[in-house]
Amino acid sequence: MKLKQRVVLLAILLVIFIFTKVFLIDNLDTSAANREDQRTFQRMLAGLRVALDPRLEHTLQSPWEIAAQWVVPREVYPEDTPELGAIMHAMTTKKIIKADVGYKGTQLKALLILEGGQKVVFKPKRYARDYIVEGEPYAGYDRHNAEVAAFHLDRILGFRRAPLVVGRFVNLRTEIKPVATEQLLGTFMTVGNNTCFYGKCYYCRETEPACADGDIMEGSVTLWLPDVWPLQKHRHPWGRTYREGKLARWEYDESYCDAVKKTSPYDSGPRLLDIIDTAIFDYLIGNADRHHYESFQDDEGASMLILLDNAKSFGNPALDERSILAPLYQCCIIRVSTWNRLNYLKNGVLKSALKTAMLHDPISPVLSTPHLDALDQRLLSILATVKQCTDQFGPDVVLVEDRMTLSHL
Repeated sequence: MKLKQRVVLLAILLVIFIFTKVFLIDNLDTSAANREDQRTFQRMLAGLRVALDPRLEHTLQSPWEIAAQWVVPREVYPEDTPELGAIMHAMTTKKIIKADVGYKGTQLKALLILEGGQKVVFKPKRYARDYIVEGEPYAGYDRHNAEVAAFHLDRILGFRRAPLVVGRFVNLRTEIKPVATEQLLGTFMTVGNNTCFYGKCYYCRETEPACADGDIMEGSVTLWLPDVWPLQKHRHPWGRTYREGKLARWEYDESYCDAVKKTSPYDSGPRLLDIIDTAIFDYLIGNADRHHYESFQDDEGASMLILLDNAKSFGNPALDERSILAPLYQCCIIRVSTWNRLNYLKNGVLKSALKTAMLHDPISPVLSTPHLDALDQRLLSILATVKQCTDQFGPDVVLVEDRMTLSHL
């Protein structure tokens, strides 16, 4: 074979090799791990519908015991959850035996204890589904329906780091007031024909109560994590200053991620990748308010970043706050499993999956159509951001393997 022919042949083979590599990356079928990601995704889709059914597989255990046993350092609940519907049914129907003001924070909430001793956090409805929260992306009251939607999105993304949430209607007169502490009861009032309360919190005001429709109040209940897993609070490295005219370092320093990578717990272990997963999650739901985050205590960076307090989400479907994605576009790394899952969810799959997942919730429809449409649009922005990173640094640098085998004993 002549030299010229050999050169041409080698060039053709090189083009084929490059095309094949790109094609396989784009189609997410490069390894056994990626094929397992696809099987996991299909299993998730098959189990999306959660019918609230009181029947339990393990009849000798309470729903609260089952949920508590699910929690491990890297998951709040496992992939396979046949008892999820029964636990959520209990969350929305079990008798309330005590009601108190919520734990300290900026937003109105109540701490309820359900029959069997289970704590849940109740967040009341403050807005109609189609209400647009104007102003800063973290403006407005907490949105109870956002907590419900965020939990199901956590399931769909395969993170499994958000506590269980379900919608619930409560009768303030017959279910709450008879078992309320004096501190909570002192914040009740009547406005017109509606029973209202304003609770105790940093921004709670007597002039801004949450009001029921008559006595019936719509809200969300979030399952309290087991006390055997104490939480540790951390300042988010990409947190905002919340002060006009004062920028956080990440907002003006293009090399900020390099500095983060040199500090614990982001210099090793899964925490930085968790931060980037969370940025993707928060961008999809429009949550620009994660100034702190929680992990399990004394974990030395090994446990997950727990997706608590997602109620400052789904405020304005027309606002895509790109700065939420700063950890992604500044660090330019992402888990391969997260990248795979995002690609499986494009072309309208994400919107459809979330609608299906929330269908049986007591407060359905949980989100308005514009908010669902916004999810698909934001997903495209995330995929484009990752592509910019891979174009600049190459997929071998950007797509990071971080898979952990998890067990539930």
